[in-house]
Amino acid sequence: MKIHIDIDCFFVSATRIKEPSLEGKPVAIGGRSDTKIFSKDDKKQTVNFENSGSFVPTFYKAYEEKDKVNCGAREGSLGYDDIDAFRDEDGRVRGILTTSSYEARAYGVKTAMSIKEALSLCPQLIIKAPDMSLYQKLSHELHEFLQTKIPLVEQASIDEFYGDLSGWIEDEDVARFIDDLRHEIKKVTKLPVSIGAARTRYIAKLATTNAKPFGSKVVYPHEVQSFIEKIPVGAFAGIGKSMKEKLQSVQIHTLGELQRRRGTLESWGPYAKELYARVCGISDGDIQTTHIRKSIGISRTFDPLYDRNELRRRVHVLARHLSFAILKLEVTPTVFHLGVVYEMNQKSHKNISLCEIFTEKKFNSLCLALFREADIYKRLQVRGISINCSSFTRESRKELSLINFADEQKMRRLTEHSQEIREKYGIDMLKWGSEL
Repeated sequence: MKIHIDIDCFFVSATRIKEPSLEGKPVAIGGRSDTKIFSKDDKKQTVNFENSGSFVPTFYKAYEEKDKVNCGAREGSLGYDDIDAFRDEDGRVRGILTTSSYEARAYGVKTAMSIKEALSLCPQLIIKAPDMSLYQKLSHELHEFLQTKIPLVEQASIDEFYGDLSGWIEDEDVARFIDDLRHEIKKVTKLPVSIGAARTRYIAKLATTNAKPFGSKVVYPHEVQSFIEKIPVGAFAGIGKSMKEKLQSVQIHTLGELQRRRGTLESWGPYAKELYARVCGISDGDIQTTHIRKSIGISRTFDPLYDRNELRRRVHVLARHLSFAILKLEVTPTVFHLGVVYEMNQKSHKNISLCEIFTEKKFNSLCLALFREADIYKRLQVRGISINCSSFTRESRKELSLINFADEQKMRRLTEHSQEIREKYGIDMLKWGSEL
């Protein structure tokens, strides 16, 4: 059988390990786009490729105790919070919630809700600043522990794992095994987890959701049909917003209804056909102990900004940080993408394919050129920029161009020397003059 392990309210649970006094209180972790990346002051930045994803940035500020904003408790608050970390220059509370405790959820507080709205629902809510270094450390410790208990372990995200018990634990013993495992994890790491088990990883993930908080559940093959009957289609991994709307347009609202409409799903093409097989517990995916990164990107949202000179400076800053990550990964991307988000939610983007030696100078110029082409709504203010690089040569097997190859090699050596300095002294040690 496959099992799925999910840390309950991970960021909150991690914070409670550090601050036990928060146990049992309504707590939420705030998040705000790191616009300080554009500051002209030096910052202690760190980079992590292991578990980046939703609310887990590749680049984040290295945590130091002195950085922590720990102000006095607000009136009605149940403890000390970090609310001042989310105030802008005008004193307004900005940002969203990356997660919240079950005590907070009882008041209607939800992930991705604005901090301001969350406080209106639960005035005594304790808002804590994120500590990415702590999260990465605890996630790594749990991963190492699971590897001593399960033959095959896959880390799907910073707080989510899959395991394969086939040939290791008999099916009739799985329920006892995962129940013991969650208690042992709590004892060893202090992290509360929920665990689901099923014949396929997709149904196991649904079982975990059903077991929360701090529970365990096994769904045997003959139980799949009754188990999924009333689960909303949007709760299934792989059914996004557009697919959910498409299903609902033909009166498919639950997974049970989806299971009974095989002909409809299969008529929509290969993806929908595979989705049907996953929902029914027929199709499965292997446990992947290692993941090959296929892309790397950086994005930032900020207050609407019209000044194109400042926007170009910010492109330089993002390009410098992304170049550092690409060199650290030791990959050569060949597809480059830059996106711009404007006020009123207008969007624009540009792509280019280029198979040449990667150098920071060339990449910086390329990003600036892509921004000039993507910036088609010049009368509008910009509120977000993203840069993404993909199709690495090690996977795509593309051959590098030999045009100006000797000159490119010289520039590459300069890039590598710059990388060594940044590795030792920080990403902000060397900057482009246009950033200042």
